[in-house]
Amino acid sequence: MRTGLFISAAAALWAISLSSAGVAEKAVAIPPIAADTKEPGNTAVAVFAGGCFWGMEGVFEHVKGVKTVTSGYAGGTADTAYYEAVSTETTKHAEAVRIVYDPQSVSYGTLLRVYFSVAHDPTQLNRQGPDTGPSYRSAVFPQSPAQDKAVRAYIAQLSKAAAYPRPIVTRIETGKFFPAEAYHQDFMRRNPNHGYIVRFDVPKLAAYKAAFPNLYR
Repeated sequence: MRTGLFISAAAALWAISLSSAGVAEKAVAIPPIAADTKEPGNTAVAVFAGGCFWGMEGVFEHVKGVKTVTSGYAGGTADTAYYEAVSTETTKHAEAVRIVYDPQSVSYGTLLRVYFSVAHDPTQLNRQGPDTGPSYRSAVFPQSPAQDKAVRAYIAQLSKAAAYPRPIVTRIETGKFFPAEAYHQDFMRRNPNHGYIVRFDVPKLAAYKAAFPNLYR
């Protein structure tokens, strides 16, 4: 688990072992959502959890049509929505991102495709890479009945197509989103040489750009 702004010893060793093995991040080739949702207006919100919010934020802020991405916590209560508490893995919070986007430029279904393809691994239960615990779980927090219907349909579609070698474990949850501390916001952009960012998030962003060149900005 990360501690403050530093990469943990476990994560560092894991990174070294993967780097020495020549492992590279790449997107999973999955089809577009079969039944996308159409949302009115020019502003909508999506909330996704999928491991460390630094990398999730780093990917989605490069999606055309996305206006803002905020790192934070979802699934728990306001009194425990801070990093030291969430790190105890007892708060029911997940590290998450709140994405404000223009649904006329990018659909919720497209955001889901990026989320399931490259933003995280939806087959890892209560972990992502070196980070373990329920705060790193894969979870979607639908902000409307239409979003709820869309994500359930997409999970069913991907499961039927056997898009992954293991079952999808993504949870569909309710709960408020709470912004994380200021030092977590725009972390990847502000700390491009941070050890965790270099090993785990820069390759993820490169994989996203390679897989979705027309969506990358």
